Amino acid sequence: MNVELLYFEGCPNWRTAEERLTALQPELGFKLTRQLVSTPEDAERLGFRGSPTILVDGIDPFASGLEPIAFACRIYETPAGPAGSPTLDQLHKAVSRRTV
Repeated sequence: MNVELLYFEGCPNWRTAEERLTALQPELGFKLTRQLVSTPEDAERLGFRGSPTILVDGIDPFASGLEPIAFACRIYETPAGPAGSPTLDQLHKAVSRRTV
């Protein structure tokens, strides 16, 4: 299984997502790759819905389909309210669902 972290440098929230995903790797056994999105054109080509975008085997488990393509920071709904990254538990559930 591959988990891809799409990000752009202007948004610091991707680092939190990266730390959380890295912490889950030993337990869930996925390969983590990173993809820098450098321009709005790259965002459009990649279907980037903001930084960070997390893809599990090419699928964004957090997308409702209503999020616009955006070269911007992304906001995630968490149990504690809006945040710049999914929680560790949300990431665990999203990746675990793809392994079943």
